[in-house]
Order: sequence, then structure tokens, then C-alpha cells
Amino acid sequence: MDKIKMTTPLVEMDGDEMTRILWQMIKDELILPFVDLKTEYYDLGLEYRNATDDQVTIDSANATLKYGVAVKCATITPNAARMTEYDLKEMWKSPNGTIRAILDGTVFRAPILVKGIVPYVKNWTKPITIARHAYGDVYKNTEIKVPGAGKAELVYTAEDGTEIRELIHDFKGAGIIQGIHNTDKSIESFARACFSYAIDTKQDLWFATKDTISKKYDHNFKDIFQEIYDAEYKTKFEELGIEYFYTLIDDAVARVIRSEGGFIWACKNYDGDVMSDMVATAYGDLSMMTSVLVSPSGVYEYEAAHGTVQRHYYKHLKGEETSTNSIATIFAWTGALKKRGELDNIPELSAFAETLERACIKTVEDGKMTKSLSLISTCENPVILNSLDFIKAIRTTLEELL
Repeated sequence: MDKIKMTTPLVEMDGDEMTRILWQMIKDELILPFVDLKTEYYDLGLEYRNATDDQVTIDSANATLKYGVAVKCATITPNAARMTEYDLKEMWKSPNGTIRAILDGTVFRAPILVKGIVPYVKNWTKPITIARHAYGDVYKNTEIKVPGAGKAELVYTAEDGTEIRELIHDFKGAGIIQGIHNTDKSIESFARACFSYAIDTKQDLWFATKDTISKKYDHNFKDIFQEIYDAEYKTKFEELGIEYFYTLIDDAVARVIRSEGGFIWACKNYDGDVMSDMVATAYGDLSMMTSVLVSPSGVYEYEAAHGTVQRHYYKHLKGEETSTNSIATIFAWTGALKKRGELDNIPELSAFAETLERACIKTVEDGKMTKSLSLISTCENPVILNSLDFIKAIRTTLEELL
């Protein structure tokens, strides 16, 4: 068959460790034989981020704003051990955090459902999509380790010099202080991204904070969501027969466990970080979780929800065989290709991406899978494949479906 033509490039962000190895395998086996792939390539591997003083990350985000769709490999966010391992100039920030800030985006994460992989919460028969606010809170915090007795205050100084002061704590001994912030603009963008995504996917939207305790900070989130919903989205929600639902975060957790799924759960930054891992694990595995960053202006960046699979990479470097599940990374590619096809009016590109997704699911449902999937699958006598052979098995299924 002739390769499918593209008109506009994807922004391609390469990454680190085992996922970087899988990235090339996926392109070689599942994309390039079928698509005349056009990408604008950025190497977000830690070595090149270090060499460019992380400018490459900023450039990739700006390119995403230009072209509208990006696909990203998992990347390392360095800690002290990585500083030594990679001989870094400094402890560079999370690439995802940098990209989120530039795109002003919200992260939507959803599980990939496969027959034979039963959620640990048995009544979850439909996917739960976590919408994570991607700005501020603890991720943009300022911290002080208090050495001893003294008074801590929260001070805001206006441009005209006037001040607002609030006592945080009158310390009698050592302790700690953390200052966090958010902006109305970012919260408004978060709300609009959530409401728009709910309309696009025709799903109910839940939102939860702790406004009973945080009567200004969290309550501000609640108020902004309600104001924007009432003014801009209520009529459309009612037309589609979908619901916007607000509750406290602890009530939301209880309701989520009792639900059947099938909705979007909007969370503040930290809540979304934690709950997305909980939801992914409860559905089966982080390697079966999609992730897309959506900006209010309609820019999309697709990636897997998991990390760089460091342990498998070290085995790979020793020449040992690995059995690494690549499905979430494949779905990052298919998500980006589907969106590119949709925006550029190339239905055959979107159809190819959907077929590749079906090929991934069918391959696992037919009993061919990686070791991690075999441990959570109810399939009897699964065929356990190494990393490359699993991708090749998906290609065989893909060719049959095409």
C-alpha cells in the first residue's frame, strides 16, 4: 500500500532510557512503513537538555504552539543521583512542567481497557479520565526551613506599596514553611480546557477541592469553575445530556470508588498527580495509561503516563533481554496522528492511527504480551514476548487489520 501523506509536521520530542529505545522501535516497525512521516524533531534526552541549558525543551514547546500537535517520549526529571550520573550543570526542571507552563495546558490521563485485564475496582467498567491542573501549587512552591523561634508572615505588596499581612505561625522552635500560589488566569484556562474536553468526548465532568478548609485558595477554584460553566458551557452540557458536578475531594474519592467510571475527574495539580497513578494502577498498570496535554487554544501534546523504565534500560545496556510494554507510548503516537489527521482533514491518517490502536489491543487479547501484562492478565498460557518481538507482533496484527 502507498504510504499515507502528511501535510503538517508533528513536533517530535525524543526522550530517555528504555522509552527512547522503544521510541525508535515503534517508528521503525509501526509508523514509517505506513506513513510518510513529517516531524520537527527535538532531542529532549537529558544529555542534550544539559548541553543546551534546557533551551531545547523551551524550543520544543514553542514549536508545539506553532504546529498544534506534539508527541513526546518519557524524559528524566533529574534528582541528586542523576546529577552525578549524567554530570549535569544543574538540576534541570521537569520537561513536562516546562512544557505545561508554556502551553498553559491541562493534562488528561485515561486508561487503555483490554479484555483479560480486570480492574482491581471490579465495578470500573468504563475508563476514568483524570484532568490534572498543570500549574502552581506545590510544584511552584517556595520553602523555608525555620531554624528556631520567630514569627512567620504571609505578605503581599501591591504595586502602589500597600501591604496585606497574615500571620502564618508564631514559632516556638524549629519548623518548616511552604508558600504556594496560583493565578486566576491559569485556573480559568484549566476550567475551559476541562469543559471543552468534556464536550469533545461527551463525558460528565467532576471537579473537587477542599473549599471547606481552604476558604480562599481552594474556594477560588470552585468559584471560577462555576462562573465559567454558567456563563459559557451550561447550555451545551444540557444539550448533550452531560453533567458538571462539584463536590469535596474526600467525597469525590468515595464516589469514584463506588462508580462504574466513564467520566472526567478534574483535580488540582497535586491531587491529579497522585490520583492519576492510583487510577492507572487500579485499572491495571501505568504502562496502559494515555496522557494528553491540552491548551485552552486547542494545542495538543501526547505522551505516555509512565516514566523512562530505568531498570529495563540498565538491563538493555548489559545486553540482557527486556520485556517492556510499549502500548502507552504507541498510543501517544496514535493520539498525535489522529489529531493531526483531524486538523489537516486527512481521514486516512486518523483511520490508520485508530487501526494501530485496535492492533495493540487485539494482540494482547489474543494472548501475546509483555511480562508485566502477563502478571495482571486473566489470559491462560499467554505468550510472553520481549520488547521488540511484542512490537513486531503488533505489526503483524496491524497488517492483518489493514
